[in-house]
Amino acid sequence: MKVRIEDTCTACGLCVDTCPEVFEMGDEVVQVIVDDFPAEHEDAVQQAADECPVEAIIVE
Repeated sequence: MKVRIEDTCTACGLCVDTCPEVFEMGDEVVQVIVDDFPAEHEDAVQQAADECPVEAIIVE
C-alpha cells in the first residue's frame, strides 16, 4: 500500500507519533519516508490517517 500527505498538512506530528516507521517531520510539513509501506504498519498508518485533524493523509 502507499500513503501520501496532502498540502493541507499542519505538521501537528500526530502521525509521526503514531507510526514513526512511515512518517517524519520535515521542514514545514510531515513527510512520508517510505514509498510502499510494509503490511505490518498498515494498522498504524490507517490510524494516523483516521486521526489526522485536517485529513491530510491519503492511504491508497
